[in-house]
Amino acid sequence: MKKNVLVVAPALSQSGYGVHARTVLRSLRSRSDLYEIFVHNLNWGQTSWLWEDDEERRWVDERMLATVHHQQAGGTYDISLQVTIPNEWKKIAPVNIGCTAGIEATRITPQWVQQSYLMDKIIVVSEFAREGFINTVHEMTHGQTGEKMEVQAKGPIEVVNYPHVPVQPEPVDLTLKSDFNFLLVSQWSPRKNFESTIRWFIEEFIDQDVGLIVKTSTANNSYLDYVHTKNRIEQLLQEPQYADRKCNINLLHGYLTKGQMHSVYTHSSVKCLINIAHGEGFGLPIFEAAGAGLPVLTIGWGGQSDFLYMPEKKKGSKKKTMVAKFAEVDFTVGPISPEAVWEGVLHADSSWAFPEQGSFKMRLRDVYKKYRVYENRAKDLKSHVQNNFSEEKMFAEFCSHLEEYSQSSDSWLSDMENIVKEYA
Repeated sequence: MKKNVLVVAPALSQSGYGVHARTVLRSLRSRSDLYEIFVHNLNWGQTSWLWEDDEERRWVDERMLATVHHQQAGGTYDISLQVTIPNEWKKIAPVNIGCTAGIEATRITPQWVQQSYLMDKIIVVSEFAREGFINTVHEMTHGQTGEKMEVQAKGPIEVVNYPHVPVQPEPVDLTLKSDFNFLLVSQWSPRKNFESTIRWFIEEFIDQDVGLIVKTSTANNSYLDYVHTKNRIEQLLQEPQYADRKCNINLLHGYLTKGQMHSVYTHSSVKCLINIAHGEGFGLPIFEAAGAGLPVLTIGWGGQSDFLYMPEKKKGSKKKTMVAKFAEVDFTVGPISPEAVWEGVLHADSSWAFPEQGSFKMRLRDVYKKYRVYENRAKDLKSHVQNNFSEEKMFAEFCSHLEEYSQSSDSWLSDMENIVKEYA
């Protein structure tokens, strides 16, 4: 008999969590013999919704309607899969599984620790995200007795990476002034280290004909957002020290299909993706670029570490070691910036990476001057990603964590759940 699975997620959102939601749904669809799938769609901030009228969108709409009818008829669910930040997790079925991209820093918040006790299992997208859960300890105080105790997140906590999705290229309007262009795919936010990326790029190539394509938005893909984002970039470029620059900045705004983004990654004049964000839960644009064979310049820290290194034998050695197949930028790890603190999500006592300005500029220069070296690394990485992160493998891995699930009857677990509720 099929299990009724309710997926609570931003299934229609044009966002990272939207991609995460649709990946979970595809995983479940790969075992339609086991699961009857229901969908409760979440809004995700100010992000736009998908607009394509394709098979997947029609299926999601049908499943959302089926969910309404199922609930009106008094139907129940065996399992809930909640694809969102842990603050929003709830007990809504006999078995509840939290699916999250995790965080971009080293520690989860006390709220996330508390919410983990509502879940029977947590599935994250990278080893880095998992470490954030298992290595965080918070001190909680009992509301009535004042007694203090140390509490950690409840497990099990499993890792299932995103899959590499084969994409057919589609035409994209990309008019470029330079033959050699770097690509930045990022939302404009403090975590993404956005302004420093642009400033340091200009300073390195201020006297050369090199381009930077900036695929970004402030909140969504609307025309108003385009005007606001364009004005912010122009304001930055009009600063006196950049008046005589020869390098150019190209804004790429608005929704692009997977096929159009693939055409950007594989464009003959797009030579390298750059990302010096302070941290990534996984780093989807980095992953997509790597899977398309585009050289990558970033730090070896955060979620992207799961796929940017690959096993390789060095000359004279029989053992394989993990080798970086990207342009590595040096970094230090330190407390997150005060303006980045986000109550309940990014804790003030957590840390993230600070890419080093000099190292970033040196790697930019290396890629520009020694492009063939990084192009060859990118070819190796492309093969690694396509072979080891296939949809078949990742979908099967995800579903295995549902099939193997069994309700724990350990008494200590029930006692700990009660304790956390008292100390929250």
